[in-house]
Formats: sequence, structure tokens, C-alpha cells
Amino acid sequence: MLPATSKLCAAISYRHLRNMTGLRRQAAVAISQELSRLACRSPGPSSWIHQVRRRSSLLSSRLEEKPFSEMEMSYIKQGEEALQKSLSILEDQDGWKTETVAGNGDKVLSKVLPDVGKVFRLEVVVDQPLDSVYGELVDNMEQMGDWNPNVKEVKILEKIGKDTVITHEKAAATPGNIVGPRDFVSVRCAKRRGSTCVLAGMSTTYGAMPEQEGFVRAENGPTCMVLRPLPGSPSQTRLTWLLSIDLKGWLPKTIINQVLSQTQVDFAKHLRWRLARPLPV
Repeated sequence: MLPATSKLCAAISYRHLRNMTGLRRQAAVAISQELSRLACRSPGPSSWIHQVRRRSSLLSSRLEEKPFSEMEMSYIKQGEEALQKSLSILEDQDGWKTETVAGNGDKVLSKVLPDVGKVFRLEVVVDQPLDSVYGELVDNMEQMGDWNPNVKEVKILEKIGKDTVITHEKAAATPGNIVGPRDFVSVRCAKRRGSTCVLAGMSTTYGAMPEQEGFVRAENGPTCMVLRPLPGSPSQTRLTWLLSIDLKGWLPKTIINQVLSQTQVDFAKHLRWRLARPLPV
């Protein structure tokens, strides 16, 4: 199914096919069917995957609202691909090993995938409603550098439609400069349907943002954050963060594993602090 979906999405990126309404709808249906297939595999996350699938079914109507350029369609396709791959990884419950368990219950797990490498999964519960968490991570993403010391800057380079953005992120150097400054150029898409949100992304290329002096251009993806209200407690949010990063450079795997798992634990701590103490407008 994935190859067929990719071909359809690629086809609608061509100029002479972009106005073919039927083909756009066919691509959207293919994406919807793929997410539906993922939802049927296991009882765990199937409910929220189904909600995302319903949201994805609106792709055709969004595409018909405004004609996109070939490059814009390429970025939209990349965002959808990141979302599909991320959900597929999270859906597979086998093979995860515990990396870290904090005193408050925050947990980081990991597994090695043949075509991706080592991925990390953070599982936390935040004592804030979903809207607050979503607003901070999506609507206010450019402010992340103000409250997360692991992030130096997040800048939106371009917005494409309602769901897709191109971003440039600068990561701060680790203590002792064990891992020097890294930066990323990413395509991100945010899907929200009812009480479930998925924020997915992966590295991309963007002509207006070449490699920056003083930073190593690292790569991420597929990666995503899934937000859901805690069952029985709508004032709390369960956050799952799938992290997949290639930091580049000559770094021992032991250091990379330690840095990435600690980055996730620190993120949860700083996010809670930020939500409890909003920055002044």
C-alpha cells in the first residue's frame, strides 16, 4: 500500500496533473486507507490512529481550496510520509527496551529499526489540558528556545496550507560541549481530530536555508508527538514523543544514546515548567 500511496502523492506534484481533481482525491483516499490499515493491526493505539485517519481524509478538500506549487506539494507529501511512518513505528509494541524511568513516572524506551536505526520513545503525563499543550508545541513553537535550554532557536521558514510548515531549529551545545551545536531543517505537519493530535516531521532541504557556519547540519525523522487526554482525566494530557535523529559527526553511540534519552527527559521537565508559568506576552 505504501508504494501505491507514494506514487499517487508524487503524481499530483506534477504541474500538468495538479488540476486533476479525481487524482487528488484518489491520493487522499490512499493515505486514508493506509492509516486505516495501521489502525487495524493492534488494539493499543488504534483508536487515536483511526481519529488521525479521519482527519487525513480531509486532504482532498484542502488541496482544492488553493492550488499548490510542485515544491509545496512535495513538502506536503513529506509531512504525510513522516506521519505515516511515525504512527507505524509507534503502533508496533514489540521490541521496546527501557532506557530511563524518572521518579515521577516519565519513561524513555528505545528500539533499533533496520531502515531507520535507533529510535527513542518518551511516555509522560502532563498536568495540563490538551489545548494548552497543543498551543505551546504548535502555535507557539517559535518560543521554544525561551523555555527549553536544549533549544537555541526555532524559526518558521514557510507555511504551506493549514497543516504544514518548514522550520529551522538550532540545538544548543550539550554541557561540556560533548555534542557541539547542531541545526535541522524540517518539514512538519500537525493533524488534529477531536481529542487526538499528532505532530509529525522529518528532515528536508530548503534552498533559502543552507548549512550554517558553526553548526553541524543533523537530520531527524521520522519523528512525531502524539497528544491525547488522559482517560478519565481531561485536565491531563498523555504525551508520546517518538525521536529519531542522526546527529552526524564522529560521536560514540554510547554518548548519542545518553544525550538523546536525557534530552527527552529534560524536555518533559521544561515543558511542565513552561505550562505552569506562562511567559509574559
